[in-house]
Amino acid sequence: MITIIRQRGLPVVLIVILLFFPQLFGILHTNMFLSFSIMSMYAVSLNLMLGYTGLLSFGHAMFFGTGAYATSLILTHIEGFPVLLSILTGCLAAVIMAVITAPLLVRVSGTAFAMLTLAFGQLMYVICLKFREITGGEDGLGGFTIPPFLGIDLTDTVNFYYFAMVILLLCLGAMWFFTQTPFGNIIVGIRDNVNRVDYLGFQVHQTKAIVFLISGGFAGIAGSVYALFQNLVSPEGTLGVFVSFNPIVMAVVGGLGSFFGPVVGAGILTILEETVSEFTDRIDLINGIFLIIIILYAPTGIVGLWHKLKEALFKKETAQ
Repeated sequence: MITIIRQRGLPVVLIVILLFFPQLFGILHTNMFLSFSIMSMYAVSLNLMLGYTGLLSFGHAMFFGTGAYATSLILTHIEGFPVLLSILTGCLAAVIMAVITAPLLVRVSGTAFAMLTLAFGQLMYVICLKFREITGGEDGLGGFTIPPFLGIDLTDTVNFYYFAMVILLLCLGAMWFFTQTPFGNIIVGIRDNVNRVDYLGFQVHQTKAIVFLISGGFAGIAGSVYALFQNLVSPEGTLGVFVSFNPIVMAVVGGLGSFFGPVVGAGILTILEETVSEFTDRIDLINGIFLIIIILYAPTGIVGLWHKLKEALFKKETAQ
């Protein structure tokens, strides 16, 4: 009975909360939840590479920032451009970025892969910083008009909340479905034993390239929604090195081996930051201490710790 309630009742409760979140918690917390949701999707897109394929990227912000800038530029220069197409444009721009960088990156792994992604990410940062005539330089791009969607005014916070949540949930669903396919099993095999996957006849480099494109495309969508939400993009806010490190921290805190681990990690870090900010401005220090504790005492993340506790309780009940 308890299992049935957990399997059927919990999703219903979550859906009801999502539907009535603005009415239940107000505009301030709605904006906080939107920011959390965008970063959760961004972290999950990174987890496709890190948690599932074993590719540590220190430059994932190049896709996030590319999507954000592409959406901002097209809305700035083409008045009345459909908002949904502007998000697809951000996704396409991120995929093109992945196509350009993939031929080099998929041929390396480990430290070399991490350092090269960091280099490409910083290259994008410098490009957006220096080409002031196009990107606005340090000031970035802002104040662009967000067109209505099917007659719905997206400048209204509540309307934009529902619009963004539908897109983000659809993207999360698509990424989850991707991990459940036979191809998802192959990328997990690459993470666990790349030589065995190669021996079985699968094309390792091409598989990595596909994951790279899919991960980059979804990160680009997250960046596009972020640009619409903030109505401002800047090199530091979308391409900075900490924008690449944040989803890694979220994935580690939540649990790399779990699809929803980064979502859990993003939620915990968001709550921690909001709580700590009421007492001190040294949020990064507290986050660092918290990350050290997680790595030392819960290396599989919060989700992994939860599964271990469940197994321990199950063994205890069985023994009794």
